[in-house]
Amino acid sequence: MTSFDHLSIVDGAFLHLERAEMPMHVGSLALYEPPETAEPAGWLGSVRAHIAARLHLAPVFTRKLAPLPLEIANPLWITESDVDLKHHIRHHLLPAPGTIEQLEALAAQLHAGLLDRSRPLWEFHVIEGLADGRLGLYSKLHHAAVDGQAAVALAGVVFDTTPDARPLKPRRRQRRPAAQPAIGDLLTATLSNQWLQLRRFAGLLPPLASAALAGVRAAAQVRSPQTEQSPGSSSRLKLAPQTPFNAPVGSQRVFAGVALPLEQLKVVGRAHGASINDIVIWLCSTALREHLLEDGALPERSLVAGVPISLRAADDSRNNNQVSMTLVDLASELADPWQRLAAITGSTRRMKGEIGRFGKLLPQDFPSLGAPWLLGGLAAMFGRTGLAGKLRIANLVISNVPGPQQPMYLAGAKLSVMYPLSIVVHGIGLNITVQSYLGQLCVGLLACRRALPDIRRLAEHFEHAFEVAAGLPLPPAAATATAPRKSSREAAEPADRSAAPAKPRARPTPAKTAASKKKPRAAPTKKAAAAKKPRRPRGERSG
Repeated sequence: MTSFDHLSIVDGAFLHLERAEMPMHVGSLALYEPPETAEPAGWLGSVRAHIAARLHLAPVFTRKLAPLPLEIANPLWITESDVDLKHHIRHHLLPAPGTIEQLEALAAQLHAGLLDRSRPLWEFHVIEGLADGRLGLYSKLHHAAVDGQAAVALAGVVFDTTPDARPLKPRRRQRRPAAQPAIGDLLTATLSNQWLQLRRFAGLLPPLASAALAGVRAAAQVRSPQTEQSPGSSSRLKLAPQTPFNAPVGSQRVFAGVALPLEQLKVVGRAHGASINDIVIWLCSTALREHLLEDGALPERSLVAGVPISLRAADDSRNNNQVSMTLVDLASELADPWQRLAAITGSTRRMKGEIGRFGKLLPQDFPSLGAPWLLGGLAAMFGRTGLAGKLRIANLVISNVPGPQQPMYLAGAKLSVMYPLSIVVHGIGLNITVQSYLGQLCVGLLACRRALPDIRRLAEHFEHAFEVAAGLPLPPAAATATAPRKSSREAAEPADRSAAPAKPRARPTPAKTAASKKKPRAAPTKKAAAAKKPRRPRGERSG
């Protein structure tokens, strides 16, 4: 009998929950320096030739879905022997003046469209016409095929570490195109897989029950009135507070990216006993607090973030989903920036303890019979009945994916920055995904247009949150390893600002306005992000 590649229950969920207003793919918007040697077919032709030579190295490029009759269970993966690269790799030309804002708007528009399920679930879009001469590449892959860590592994196939392409593993001899699998073979393979998953799941029940009991006992031992009332802590029985981005989502998206210096943030984190993940969550909390304060919409209780947790082993490069989700309080109700960081650090420490107790036991697959009907019905009901705005498990999703720290090249072009784009769902209309690359922390902000139409303003708040982190005093040992600090008055200003009543933020600054008349805004670089901006009195507006 033919051997099939089965989708896990997690992979399949991303298919069954998908709707026109809720696409379930992940993507990125990257900027490249043009290749030194131009090819006759242009960079579009070079990218197509580059990917064509590597199709056999990554299954995600060639596998497509084989649905089961009546969708009784998850579909299976089969191989597409004739991949149409003109469909999968497309071209766009930005109209003049070719600004970064236009590029971000195009990426948001492309990210809102569904992938064609009759083909392999990926697309690349080459974008030209930027005023600064750089090249853009928007890519998207369905989340049923990859998670964040698998996408990073895929980058190892796509990218080179020099402008010249590296020697590749030879392609196997091409076989005759495979026929569509027979229905009987699909059903037999599916039932066999369901029985196997049922046996595996049953074997996990005893250790799961033991771990759960140990967790309850540990929680009872450390529980006290002081910990219940500590800042930044909350009961998981409570719903997340209401915000403008907790409502059913529409089909339109908005996107903005910002790049921050990674090493300086690491120095700040080490000085205060926080990991880079803690600093990422603190940046999100600080920017969101400032944004919601300006709009008069900051809740009295802490915002809650859903944080994906990778369960993938270090040596596992399979193209599938091995991920769970946990909840972290953002301590957004705290005005003092470092009280906020201390609360976040405590929250993430408790979260890591929970993952350490349960992580290896969490099943990544179990029987999926009936899952397409159940999950599809739940997704439709959640969006149409208004439950999305009432059952608020989290206010947003925050994800941090490590990336390469050496220069990367695609078809001879050097990658300068890469912003991730992820998923928003009914009830959670904002996603913040962070990826590191070449000493930069690349922040991708994606939202439903109705929930957060002014997402560029939130990106500016991230830049200011970095200034808060970089400007506050550090211990002497850490201070010598980072850039000169701001004056004590400037360092104290952000804390006062976030605690003050909401006032409209003057933007852009006069310096930015003058610069924008000379040339379109370029994507933030690590030098630009690290530069200190002149402060102006609160409430002042540019002319």
